[in-house]
Amino acid sequence: MEEERKAFSKRLAQAMRDADYEPRPIVLLKAFNSRYRGRSVSFQTVSRWLRGKSMPEQDKLQQLADLLDIQPHVLRFGGSVAKVGDSKRDAPPPLKPQEREVIDAYLALPASQRRLVRELIAQLANSTANKR
Repeated sequence: MEEERKAFSKRLAQAMRDADYEPRPIVLLKAFNSRYRGRSVSFQTVSRWLRGKSMPEQDKLQQLADLLDIQPHVLRFGGSVAKVGDSKRDAPPPLKPQEREVIDAYLALPASQRRLVRELIAQLANSTANKR
């Protein structure tokens, strides 16, 4: 079981690096708790995940996988298992964590402010297109 926890911690740290997060407990704590809808986890909990001392429960594993844009079973067990019909050819490229934060912030705005943001983006896009 200890080897399994150590292997998980290595996969977690690598998944964090791949998602442009520094694999440190405080970084994971803030990112995880900002998205997790259940009871917040402690610094000690995420530190134990990253040190290979424990593994997250299934609901937390799912949230970690969503946060780091990795399939939960790959994060938990390693390897890569493709599902039948699973194709990324038509899927848009995955968002970086910073882009997700911007989208989450946008969605939290009132409708009137979201409209202003859309208008600003449209104007910026038009001005950029006109310069080409």
